[in-house]
Amino acid sequence: MFLLFSMLSTIIVAAGSSTRVGFDKLQAKIAGRPVIQHAVAAFENAECVTEIIVVCRNTDSMRNAIGSAHFTKVRAVVRGGRRRQDSVQAGLKELTENCQFVAVHDAARPLITAREIERVFLAAREHGAAVLAAPITDTLKFTDANQVVSGSIDRQNVFAMQTPQIFRRESLLDAYERVSRNSLTITDEVSAIEHADGSIVIVPAQDHNLKITFASDLPIAEFILKQRISSSRA
Repeated sequence: MFLLFSMLSTIIVAAGSSTRVGFDKLQAKIAGRPVIQHAVAAFENAECVTEIIVVCRNTDSMRNAIGSAHFTKVRAVVRGGRRRQDSVQAGLKELTENCQFVAVHDAARPLITAREIERVFLAAREHGAAVLAAPITDTLKFTDANQVVSGSIDRQNVFAMQTPQIFRRESLLDAYERVSRNSLTITDEVSAIEHADGSIVIVPAQDHNLKITFASDLPIAEFILKQRISSSRA
């Protein structure tokens, strides 16, 4: 049972342009419901989450997309910015005052589960900042400007960052204030905390957490979700 004083607010970032897919990937259906509903549902079902803020490009269409699911924890749907960091900052402005921890999650990761969210939250409560991540299993190479291999990267202790990324509220707010003050461009909240000289604990992913990037990712996500549903009924 999660203690009430450790309140966790969630910002789901859904303001991307989906240019690599060619259509609004968050509205695409997998396993019978839109991608965005799968992402929101995981946080709705996580015991540790007290509120959800969805940041998007079009608030009307987003409210329609998630409204039919009757989520009780979605407190606000707000417009995002041009960059991911602008959208996260828009979400940060909507946090309730009693929020102590903040989770940031990419809406394009519909395979996240309540169990994984709670694992990351437990680590964040202990260490102040935690991120779900996957160890790199592929061989990594450097290339020169002509895409010719020029060397290797030791993949030991190398992880691919995923979401959710969870932080103490004051730490994340301070990190983003520094990002703005120094006119930095960042790709995730871990980078913001790093710029503020903070430390983040890795929580190795124990389940598939695919990010929908290309149209070909949708049938893969559908297969995984259907397998989960089938296993839960067995």
